[in-house]
Amino acid sequence: MNKDQRISRLVEELSGAPANRASDDVADHPCYLGFFRCWNAQRYYEAHDVLEHLWLRTETEDANYFKGLIQAAGGFVHLQKQFLRPTHPKDGRRMFPAVRLFRLAGKNLTPFAPVRHRFEVAKFLGLLRKEVDAIVASDHRKNPWSPERAPQLELSGAERSG
Repeated sequence: MNKDQRISRLVEELSGAPANRASDDVADHPCYLGFFRCWNAQRYYEAHDVLEHLWLRTETEDANYFKGLIQAAGGFVHLQKQFLRPTHPKDGRRMFPAVRLFRLAGKNLTPFAPVRHRFEVAKFLGLLRKEVDAIVASDHRKNPWSPERAPQLELSGAERSG
């Protein structure tokens, strides 16, 4: 099974709908919804993969929106791995790439604030800044993430921008 097939199967398990199902509303697309389900289950790597499945097929301005969400998930992959194995030679040094990805995510997501596809982008940007500030303030030594404090994301806001 190749990666595309694996991700399609995961999306269908998460949403009950095929990953390639057409939807007029991005907020109802199985890959978009799957991203949030994976994120809230602290499955950041899978969240990245699920949304990447949609991003690679996107030829609209949403491409940078999806890219920013994917980068944010990647940043949390780094924090999660560092939390689980802080003394590991590679995982112990994941704070720097996490900060880099959070900053790239912020750059890509800022044009879509305050809300995009029922997601409060402005609030999420605040979360990313808070993570960066905490890591930088500790000179990249203290990880602000833990399973108990893992951020939960929800779709709720009315479309106000874009």
